[in-house]
Amino acid sequence: MNARTNILVVDDDEVVRLSHMRSLATAHCNVEAAWNGSEALHAMERHPFDVVLLDLRMPGMDGMTVLKTIKERWPESEVVVITGYPSIETAKEAVRLGAYDYLAKPVGPDDVINAACAAMTQKKWCLHKDHAAENSGVREHAEPGTGTDRSAH
Repeated sequence: MNARTNILVVDDDEVVRLSHMRSLATAHCNVEAAWNGSEALHAMERHPFDVVLLDLRMPGMDGMTVLKTIKERWPESEVVVITGYPSIETAKEAVRLGAYDYLAKPVGPDDVINAACAAMTQKKWCLHKDHAAENSGVREHAEPGTGTDRSAH
């Protein structure tokens, strides 16, 4: 990652927020924090973040609602769910709503950095793919290597 990578850490536990922020600061990225869902969405409105590290259980708006809102309003932002209460059900729901990854606490500094880097790589790849498709005029339904749209046949 580089200094232009903007990451938002959303967790109601101050120790967790500070720990994630410290870990990501060593990866040379811009990091901000929010302690609940409403604060996270206000931060996103100010300037959308590249990657959001999101807790699920928080006072007020829960993480799934925040995830759903982020993916609806800022679909290019990647979200990594980090929860202390992991379950198959919440993992499946998070992925269905568009989460890039789902991690169970406790997570170490390397796990946080690796998850944020992987999410940023995904974002860059998606943006590059979308840009390349726009420039080439090839639609999603094109047959590989032909540049022709199968639905027209």
